[in-house]
Amino acid sequence: MAATQRIAAGAVIAAVCAASLAGCAIGSDGSKEGAPGPQKAEPAQAPKSAVRLIGDGSTSYTGAQPHLPSPDRLKPGHKPPQFVVFSWDGAGEDGQKLFSHFRKVAKANNATMTYFLSGVYMLPEEKRDLYRPPQHSPGRSDIGFNDEEGIAETVKQLRMAWLEGNEIGTHFNGHFCGSGGGVGEWSVEEWKDEIAQAKHFVKSWKTNTGMMKASPLPFDYDKELIGARTPCLEGRKNFMKAARELGFRYDTSGVSDQVWPKKKQGLWDLSMQLVPFPGHSYEQLTMDYNFMVNQSGTRTQGDPRKHGLWGDQMRDGLLTGFHRAYDGNRAPLIIGNHFESWNGGTYMRAVEEVIEGVCNKPDVRCVSFRQLADWLDAQDPKTLQKLRSLKVGEAPKQSWASFLSGRPAPAPKGVPGASAANRQ
Repeated sequence: MAATQRIAAGAVIAAVCAASLAGCAIGSDGSKEGAPGPQKAEPAQAPKSAVRLIGDGSTSYTGAQPHLPSPDRLKPGHKPPQFVVFSWDGAGEDGQKLFSHFRKVAKANNATMTYFLSGVYMLPEEKRDLYRPPQHSPGRSDIGFNDEEGIAETVKQLRMAWLEGNEIGTHFNGHFCGSGGGVGEWSVEEWKDEIAQAKHFVKSWKTNTGMMKASPLPFDYDKELIGARTPCLEGRKNFMKAARELGFRYDTSGVSDQVWPKKKQGLWDLSMQLVPFPGHSYEQLTMDYNFMVNQSGTRTQGDPRKHGLWGDQMRDGLLTGFHRAYDGNRAPLIIGNHFESWNGGTYMRAVEEVIEGVCNKPDVRCVSFRQLADWLDAQDPKTLQKLRSLKVGEAPKQSWASFLSGRPAPAPKGVPGASAANRQ
């Protein structure tokens, strides 16, 4: 993308971001996420004997995903694990190498994550007219497209991420927010078309780039794709209808309190959450973009003297939310991010410090949305119903053993009907 085109694209995106709730997939310099950048690491390889190519060989079937644990049912009387989900909107590898960096951070801290891939990051600029966005002219995208080098580097990261047990979701394609054809105005059928195109670009990147000898992605995307986050958290109502009909299992496009999730329209509602915002009386959404907007507005590079403070606010807000759940109701903590260097990269530093601070604690599982959905599906519905009765930060009044024992709690000491032991 030429420099003038990058600047123009950045201006358009900044305008729509200002009117929206959640982050937009733009680079710190106004460029697109997933732009080209060198990457020296060789891609992890699936065993050749297990590979069965799909379509043009852009994707493949390689068997069960490695490092994906089988979900366990919570035993009666046991305290639930503390789940934390770190997820990334518009995942792609560019010159900042943030995708590859956070893969390594996750691996070093016993964590897996969800990467929401933007389909247009698998489509080269010269083939942009292949994208037919709903309510827009062919070849239109508010986050641009990619080139062969950028696609090759992104494919390497996607391949290694999946083989390490991470999930590859979707952030759709053109990232249209606001009025005038934004995703909030799309019909159910238009959402289905957008999803079909996002899948197609992933399943045909070899044909569209000409890199037919490159290694395939090691998964069948039709089976891998089970959830998403909509651009700017808009259009959720019709998206969820389309997603349910297409067999998706979860959505994370909403805003929620820190309570145990439930199903909505047949999908697990794994929305991002509100956590304390240090220095303020109100709570903040668990996303880097929203912290930025409430600190420097839509300027992605605000006052450098405040960068450290702003990152600390995000880190401490997320940690406060974590401990509120960890010491309270144990509700999963859902966090959303972008591979960006907004305000000097302070939010990337904050996220990394949170990963290092929480993922190695006892009973903590830093997982992908797929793993969380698998665990929720494996539970006794009565157990989940009971967990949902706990409010934000509320631990059981007696003990977890009594709360989830499956038996009536013993009468308090000294109360008629209490056992002899309890009357002591």
